[in-house]
Amino acid sequence: MARNFRELYNKMSPAARAEVEENVRKTLEQMDLAGLRQARDLTQEHLAETLNIKQSSVSKIERAVDMYISTLDKVIRAMGGQLEIRAVFPDRQIKINQFRRIGRTKTA
Repeated sequence: MARNFRELYNKMSPAARAEVEENVRKTLEQMDLAGLRQARDLTQEHLAETLNIKQSSVSKIERAVDMYISTLDKVIRAMGGQLEIRAVFPDRQIKINQFRRIGRTKTA
């Protein structure tokens, strides 16, 4: 007989619960675009409509391992988010603001 997760979770030791919660936190902090889209409860079709592209293009973007920052920015904005690029060092994080003009008219 199948048991629901809540039942099993309630029977776990505090240490096991903490490990599960840490794994969930890590999973939510790191995911690919397809996972992020699914977590936002969006379909490829809906995202394609928002971006005014074909669903197959969304699929290609989600599978890409290298893309323009402007493309990634458009996808994140279509999901309702804002793209930030940070350099992470042992002593601090620095937000890279070189890309703040993405999507705006370039001036010389």
